[in-house]
Amino acid sequence: MTETTVDPGVVLGEDGRARPAWASVDPLLRDYYDTEWGMPVTDERGVFERVCLEGFQAGLSWATILRKRPTFRAAFDDFAPDTVARYDEEDVARLLADAGIVRNRQKIVATIRNAQATIELRQDMGLSALIWSFQPTSTPRPHRFEDIPTTSPESVALSKELRRRGFAFVGPTTMFALMEAIGIVDTHLLGSHRRGSSGVWPA
Repeated sequence: MTETTVDPGVVLGEDGRARPAWASVDPLLRDYYDTEWGMPVTDERGVFERVCLEGFQAGLSWATILRKRPTFRAAFDDFAPDTVARYDEEDVARLLADAGIVRNRQKIVATIRNAQATIELRQDMGLSALIWSFQPTSTPRPHRFEDIPTTSPESVALSKELRRRGFAFVGPTTMFALMEAIGIVDTHLLGSHRRGSSGVWPA
């Protein structure tokens, strides 16, 4: 059976499951969509990793970052904040020479600073609790991809707060993508088999 578009915006796959077009063809993206995207992430390391990867994604496709994620994890010591926070110029040079990641000096330096800021946040509420405190009272209910917003008042406020706390590459659009990825909002299309699967929001 070939894939056919099912109104109002999902694609019915050979397995009978309805997904958005971006997750319907590439096996890597399909698996990520089916098993990970939008599921709650609340541990510090997990949230920190996703903040970093969303920052590296700026200006690139998510597929590019997802394909490089194993190499990113190896290069950044599995995104352990305490380890990354101690990186020095030698580590920056090592990372800039690693063709398996995105070799952008500003983003690499920002990741190190973000690790330091994450440690500083432990004296307060912690990174995960801070980010989840910006969960809205309602979530989008999109029928089509075009219905999904790219920012929200909460992502704007979260971006502002994280910047105040010393984080970088945490703009409102990047933070909205983070909120989607870790379950703070549910932007699965209403016709998708994943809608409401996080348990955070009803279908």
